[in-house]
This record gives sequence, structure tokens and C-alpha cells, in this order.
Amino acid sequence: MSDPLPIVSENKIQTGSLVLYKIRPAIVESVGEKYEIRFEDGRVKRVRQKDIRLLHPGPARGFDEVLEGPDGDPREAWELLQGETVSLAELAELVYGDFTPAAAWAAWQLLQEDLWFEGSVNAIRARDAETVARIREERERKVREAEEQAAFLERLQRGELAEEDRQRLQEVERVALGRSNRSRILASLDLAETPEAAHALLLRSGHWPEEHNPWPERQGALLESPDLPLPSLPEEERRDLTHLEAWAIDDEGNTDPDDAISLEGDRIWVHVADVAALVRPDSHLDLAARERSANLYLPERTVSMLPPALTDELGLGLQEISPALSFGFRLGAEGTVEEVEITPSWIRARRISYEEADQRLQEPAFAGLHELTRRYREARRARNAAEIELPEVNVKVVEGEVVIRPLPRLGSRRMVTDAMLMAGEAAARYAVAHGIAIPFAVQPEPEEIRRPSTMAEAYAYRRLFRPSNAAMSPDRHFGLGLELYARATSPLRRYMDLVVHQQVRAHVTGGTPLGREQVSERVAAASAVGGVIRRSERLSNLHWKLIWLKRHPDWRGEAVVVALEERKAVVIIPQLALEARIRRSDDLQPDRKVMLQVQSVDLPAQAVHFRRL
Repeated sequence: MSDPLPIVSENKIQTGSLVLYKIRPAIVESVGEKYEIRFEDGRVKRVRQKDIRLLHPGPARGFDEVLEGPDGDPREAWELLQGETVSLAELAELVYGDFTPAAAWAAWQLLQEDLWFEGSVNAIRARDAETVARIREERERKVREAEEQAAFLERLQRGELAEEDRQRLQEVERVALGRSNRSRILASLDLAETPEAAHALLLRSGHWPEEHNPWPERQGALLESPDLPLPSLPEEERRDLTHLEAWAIDDEGNTDPDDAISLEGDRIWVHVADVAALVRPDSHLDLAARERSANLYLPERTVSMLPPALTDELGLGLQEISPALSFGFRLGAEGTVEEVEITPSWIRARRISYEEADQRLQEPAFAGLHELTRRYREARRARNAAEIELPEVNVKVVEGEVVIRPLPRLGSRRMVTDAMLMAGEAAARYAVAHGIAIPFAVQPEPEEIRRPSTMAEAYAYRRLFRPSNAAMSPDRHFGLGLELYARATSPLRRYMDLVVHQQVRAHVTGGTPLGREQVSERVAAASAVGGVIRRSERLSNLHWKLIWLKRHPDWRGEAVVVALEERKAVVIIPQLALEARIRRSDDLQPDRKVMLQVQSVDLPAQAVHFRRL
């Protein structure tokens, strides 16, 4: 190296000097109290000395010369400077053979490249070989990743995913399922980092088929039934009621029959699967059921709160003789439940469908039950029990096909419903009479009591109601027209019913029921999950209704106007039990029937648009 070049000093700044302002090169136009500098684009700015850094004292004739960039290979200088410290001027001389404004700018950029050299303008050091190799390897890796990411995003937008892309899309899945609110992929595509946008992208790319139902998982529902060993049925005394005809009436295809009804003279028996005989408080089975709160009924499958094997063992009518907890009572003159008896029992249940039972209501086997439940229903009606009749459907996915079946309002269904309500009243009265802590089902009275006679009136009346809830003190359930009530007929399917069974069964078998505080804790835990179950089922049913509409793009059908909003009319499509909104017009009035045709279906938004015919 020739004679050492001077260190670049800030006090040598003069007119024509090349300086650095932030990260931009500039040429000094004039020197004074402040420095006037000019940028490549011709813009001039007045700055203080401390705001600029001298790269070359000049004179720099123009940016064409400065930015042209001399040729040079840094590797030789890098090898020579191992273990030494040099200035920017010395580095420029070594790499480019001269210290000119252009060489100074090129040397500065070499320093900023942060590969071969490190340091500052007046103290530049050569990195060691190991560090250079590591930096190059890391940069090459980032380049490869960027190229792979760009290729992936292109495949994603074309909907032509490679197998390795599935792993990448897990971050989008986490957003779509509500587990994360960040996705580098969504951000790269300028898409909102929301579950709806993530869901839409997964559908467009083909990663998720349209049929994929993300709603239960997005709500946080557990999607696996518990797999736990079952204890043996305890050896204990049971009342033999196998001589009674016991009818387990349910929808065709039901897989968890947990109740049956009998009539002995004028005494009604409601037999319920004796789940509490096997599921003791705080056992592993109990904790699994509490964690799930209830069976999750999805159109495509069922997730049980208890092991399916338990249903196989205790479901009424699944074995020739079934163990049950039987609720016996009579209907009093005022239409209330009286002379309540609860006992573990053996029964012989026969399973039939609602449709079959409906054809037999006048036969001796059912006529007495039908009459007693009718009287009970009339008594509830006299106490203003709500009668809200809106279309209902059953949605199932059978071998990939979406089957939507309207639920007719059968007399047999009303009979069974009232028998179950009677059993719930019997359980509540028994608990009150014996001081047993149980969760009561209560519902406050709405601000206005109505007797809806049309679909629009029923829709409006339903909106006045607050939901029923579990309470540790007995109170009225307005919607059912009952002074006290507890849900007690579905312990295979609902944890709250199981708690009632555990408490009542402990009393009738000579045990000690749990205290109020212990039951209250269980109620709170199950109630917290109950909303997850209800939302998961509601959103899943809507999902499959929309899938059905997408598979029937030419669908036309009847809808009934049930409410008028400022710009929209709310309609219900009875065939699908689907609520929708259409554009409001002057001729639309409540309960008017209109013909609609499907226009578009948006699965991620769970929205469907119809055109009026």
C-alpha cells in the first residue's frame, strides 16, 4: 500500500464534498452556519454539521460520476486486511485503486453490505473467514426461502398446491380456526388476518374442500369422545318393572335412547338410563362429561360427552333388559305432578319411531298416556306456556349427501315432550321436598305475554324471551308454564341432567348427596361450555344447509316474511328452516309468502343471497 491516506475528518467538509445524510449521498453546495446539500434528485436541503457524515472532501462534480461505481473486487483487500483497522479512504484505495468520490461511495456501500467488512468510516475491520461464510450461508438461505415462498404463493393463488404446501398452510388454518390472529401468508397476499379471510383462502386454494366444517373447532369444542374404561354395574336392589310396557320413542336412527315411558293404571312412569349408577361424582367419567357439558350433535357426526360404550350398555332398549332410574307420579287435578316416587329399576324397553307411535295413539298402549299428557299440556298452557311454532328440520350428512328432513309436529312428539317435562317437574319437586341441591331450569317472564297464531307473530314473540338458565334455587320456568322444573331425562347426553341424577340417586339409595356449593361449581363449569356446544351445533347446521344450496344452484322455493327492517325483509324458508334477508319492497308484509331463487352462497361468511321471483 502507498503512503497512508488521511483519516476522513468531519472538519474537512467544504463545497463539493461528498457527504452522507441519513442513508443518502449528497454533495455540499455551500458552507456556513448550516450546510446546504443537494441530493441526486436535485432537491436542496439545509442541515447542521452533526446531521451529515463526510465520505470524501471532494470536489465531487456530479452524481453521474459519484454513482457510476468503479470496478473492484473486495476479496483481495479483505485477505490483506485480516487483523488490521483502516479508514474508508484506505479501503477505497485498496479495492478500487484510488480515493475518488465514486470510490468513497462504493467503499461505503461495501461497508454497508456488512459481509466482508464491519465498523465505521474511520475504523473498518475485515471479518474473519468463518463469519463471512456464516453470513453468506444465511443470506443464501434467505434467498432460497424467499424464492420458495414466492413459488408457493403463486401455486396457492392458482389452486395448484404441492404436497409440501400443506405444512405451510397450517398457519392459515390456525387463523381460520380462531387459534391465532397472525399469518405471514395472509399478510403477503394483502388479505385480512381474520378467520373469514383465512377460511376463504383455504377454500380457493383447494386445501380445504367446501364441505370442511371448521365451526365447532373455531368455537373451541372438544371433537373427540372420551375413551375411558367403564366400571361394572353395582350389585344393588332394583325394582322390577319389566312387566310394564315401556316405549322408547325417538327419531328414526337415534343412537342414544335415554328415556322410555310406561303407564300403570293412572300412574305414569318415565324411565331414564341409569347413568349415575356408573358415573360417580368426580370420577374420570364425570370429569370427562363435565368438560364437554353435553353431546355435540353435528350433521356429519356425534361427539359424546361419555364413552360410546356406556351408551351401548345403558341405552334403553339396546339390551333386552335395561337398568333405569324410574320416575313414577300421578297427574293432579290442577295439572301438576303428584305422588312422586323415584327408584332404580329394571325395565324391558321397546324402541319405536315417532312416526310409528303417531299411528298408534288411539290404541290401548298409548291412549291413556296421550290423554294424560294432553291434560298436562293444557294446564301448562293455562299458565301461559309459550307456544312458538317455527319450522324445524333435521340436518344429516349421510355418505356425503346432505339430507334435510322437516320435523312434522306429530302428536306422538308432543306426548313424549310432555312426559319428559312431567319427569323434570317430578325431579324438581322431589329435590325440594327432601332438601337436595340440584340445578333447576328457570326462565323469567317476558315483558309481554302473547298468543302467536302466525309465523311472523311467533318470530316476534321469540325475540322477547331471555334464555333459560340453571339456578340453585327453584323458580318459575315461564316458557314451559311450570312453577319448578329440572332437566332430568337425558343424562347420557347432558351433564346438567347427570348431576340431577347423581343427587337424586344418592338420596333414594341411602347415600349422601353433594352440598349446594359443590353442585354450584359443577353447574358453573358445565354452563361455561354449554354455549360452545349450542353455537357449534347452530353454525354447523347452517354450514351444511349452505352446502346443500351450493349443490342445488337452481333452487327455488317458498319463504315467509316474518319481520320488516329498514331496508330488508326477514324471511324464513320452511323447507330449510333457514332465516334470510331480502330487499324490502312496499308489497312485503308480515306472513306474506314469496318465491325465492338462490343467487350466491358465501361459506366463510355463512351468508346466502336470494333473488325474489
